[in-house]
Amino acid sequence: MTSLTGPDTPALDDCVVDAVDVHAFEVPTDGPEGREQDGTLEWDATTLVLVRVHAGGRTGLGYTYGDVSVASFVHSVLAPVVKGRPVSSPPALWERMGARMRNAGRPGAGAMALSAVDVALWDLKARLLGLPLVHLLPAHHDRVPVYGSGGFTNYCLDRLTDQLAGWVRQGIGRVKLKTSRDPEADPRRLRAVRRAVGDGPELFTDANGALGRKEALYWAHRFHEEWDVRWFEEPVASADLEGLRMLRERGPARLEITAGEYAFTAQDFANLTEGRAVDCLQADVTRCGGVTGVLEVAGLSAARHLDLSAHCAPAVSAHAFCAVRRLRHLEYFHDHVRVERLLFDGIPSPEGGALRPDTSRPGLGLEVRWADAEPYRVHGVRPAR
Repeated sequence: MTSLTGPDTPALDDCVVDAVDVHAFEVPTDGPEGREQDGTLEWDATTLVLVRVHAGGRTGLGYTYGDVSVASFVHSVLAPVVKGRPVSSPPALWERMGARMRNAGRPGAGAMALSAVDVALWDLKARLLGLPLVHLLPAHHDRVPVYGSGGFTNYCLDRLTDQLAGWVRQGIGRVKLKTSRDPEADPRRLRAVRRAVGDGPELFTDANGALGRKEALYWAHRFHEEWDVRWFEEPVASADLEGLRMLRERGPARLEITAGEYAFTAQDFANLTEGRAVDCLQADVTRCGGVTGVLEVAGLSAARHLDLSAHCAPAVSAHAFCAVRRLRHLEYFHDHVRVERLLFDGIPSPEGGALRPDTSRPGLGLEVRWADAEPYRVHGVRPAR
């Protein structure tokens, strides 16, 4: 690709953050009667909080999925920390933001806000250097394998099977459905899915923490023995480390127990790994501290000899998780795919069951489609240009 640096672009060391603006867009779901369900939650919209950071005549963008209150957190707590600061080292600004958040609350909304700003800073640095983000990172890979994810518990059987079989037809060899909201309905759903996708694709399930320990153990054996399920995500609450460990030790050997999407800090991931609670660790770039956070978790997963799977946000994860040595795959989540395609140009699509970062564009390669996004705005003001 052609570098964007030139005589009119200031040296990176001279660039400081000029401004930060924040936006939020609430996109209704396309589920039955406008709603979607998993084992423990029902929702009717997905909210994307977008952060833009400006320096040296360029703009970097980052985002997270969370409540609109995350936008206010960026405004009040984080934006003042990065304004006027050099953009050359996103991890240094990440550290300063973390210190500033001490009394405001780092887990949850705070971590999501930090993640969005961190992604924007990395995107900005890459754009100032005229590089795709993946080339700025210590990349071990040039693509990220994906698994199709959706299969909500309120889908009728036809929609459930059409969605998962559709991913298989696209060359995606792993698919996941939500389970455990009504456990007695799951056998019928799993039979239909296995029949629709065939014996070859790997079948994953996600209970979103809906089950008790012994109930989860019962279903772990049934899932594996009857439908060859290989991945059981959050069978119990992710904070129940003892329960997760019990399922790892007493469940089928070829059924992996996984969690980590709700880990916000390095200690959260340490608790999962030191407690031997998971077979494969998960991390969400929009929750765990952005790109800088993913790099920290990647080191932990390698040290603990655990693979790391990316949770959602495919357009960002396609770059960030190329830097994970023990990369497993990325959750290609129905809701996030819809939202990102609606709000941005430059969204990558799977090829051969994997997402490959676009190296012909600087940074993440994304541009906001402001006109399309405007009807969904719930925070901020559309930029003048």
